[in-house]
Amino acid sequence: MDIIEAKKIYLKVRKKLKAYEYLTWLASWDAETESPEGTVEYRSNQMEIITREIYDIESDSEYVNSIDLLYKNREDLDREFSREILLKHKELMIIKKIPKNEYIQHQVLLGKSFHIWNKAKINNDFTDFKPILKKIVDYQRNFVKYLETKNLSGYDILLDLYEEGYTQKEYDKFFSAVKEKLLPFVKSKINSPNQENIYFNSQSFDISKQKEFSEYLLDVFSYDRKHGLLKTSAHPFTSGVTSVDTRITTRYDKKNLISSIFSTIHELGHAIYEMQNHKKYDQTFLHGGTSLGIHESQSRFYENMIGKSRAFWEVHYKKLKEIFIPQFDNINLDEFMKIVNKTKASLIRVDADELTYVLHIMIRYDLEKQLINGNLEVEDLPTAWNEKTKEYLGITPMDLKTGVLQDIHWSYGSFGYFPTYALGSAYSAQIYSSMNKEISIIDCIKNNEIFKINEWLKNKIHKYGRTKTPKEIIKLATGEDFDPNYYINYLKKKYE
Repeated sequence: MDIIEAKKIYLKVRKKLKAYEYLTWLASWDAETESPEGTVEYRSNQMEIITREIYDIESDSEYVNSIDLLYKNREDLDREFSREILLKHKELMIIKKIPKNEYIQHQVLLGKSFHIWNKAKINNDFTDFKPILKKIVDYQRNFVKYLETKNLSGYDILLDLYEEGYTQKEYDKFFSAVKEKLLPFVKSKINSPNQENIYFNSQSFDISKQKEFSEYLLDVFSYDRKHGLLKTSAHPFTSGVTSVDTRITTRYDKKNLISSIFSTIHELGHAIYEMQNHKKYDQTFLHGGTSLGIHESQSRFYENMIGKSRAFWEVHYKKLKEIFIPQFDNINLDEFMKIVNKTKASLIRVDADELTYVLHIMIRYDLEKQLINGNLEVEDLPTAWNEKTKEYLGITPMDLKTGVLQDIHWSYGSFGYFPTYALGSAYSAQIYSSMNKEISIIDCIKNNEIFKINEWLKNKIHKYGRTKTPKEIIKLATGEDFDPNYYINYLKKKYE
């Protein structure tokens, strides 16, 4: 087999895998948005067959050999194709090193775990979730042993999978800066007198009206409705495998209007990134965000730096008041901005304010690191979770739903994912600073021209898809290497 033949084989298989990718994505989307509860077992059985088919295709010796040959000769390939082969070779190591039955059993396990987690959360009972979570954690511990190299081992392998080039060394340095320079400031703010708006908190906000405002926000942010839509789920998320089909969900709570507004804006940030990938990557494995951290930088940028700015609500507060007549009659813009940007110690990560959010991620980072490295067992998680929450936030979860069972991620086996949330928030502050040197962000928001912000991000970040590493994207967008001080200084300035 020569390079020409290897490329021909690879492209033929890639076309088939992209079709399977789209079908499995559709099944996943359906499972998380509207499939009936009674379909779980049947769907799991079908997904097991499809998973085996995909595994057989990806582990076929001819396909594997084509990737190996292209990888060894990647310097002779054009830059973008070489990058794709590099990424596929990294994924191929999983197929080559993980025993087939173990890999497939894990995928089937993950197909069931979401519903077990969801039921455990509803019932506030960790014992329902503990057995399957223990199996997931055991798999992750074995997984990192299979993939161990001279450069990466243990938890570092999982971290690098989600944020290429970042290991415990980089994250420990980042979180150490947060603990040293930001944590004392955060604690001084969350311990200040409570400024809750009693009138606002006593209101009940009609779900249909919340949906109406979410639909309004789609247009404000120039979300392409021809290639996306908005639905409801227990945990808001963005989902897509192509620039021409990227969908989002949000969640609604009669007692928490703020949650639905900013969940929607947050997911719009993710979706716009995917939609603004260059379309030439749709049929390749270069479509998507280059990393979870860069992806999160976009959602945090839209949610916090645009959505929670006064300039934004000077334009859109009138619409909110129109929809929720007469509930906002006694709340002026100044009062609403205090509600939007209030800070206090809270238990739920997705509802945490901008200042305390990073502390929620440090809790999860500390626990994941101990779990994967064998210093913490699943049965001890609830207690360890409560202790970390007390250490960083000064409060203790009232139950499991507000503690260890609140997040969906571990039910999907997504260990190493959480730290990217904090990194993304830090990236966004550095990106904001750089963008503001070239265009006036406030003017764009005040003139209801967020599409200009979209365009800047498209040219600096989005259009590249996965063709560049996270570190390359940050350098390209800001002209500097990642610097956490932008984030720390931004938060101090805003909340001072």
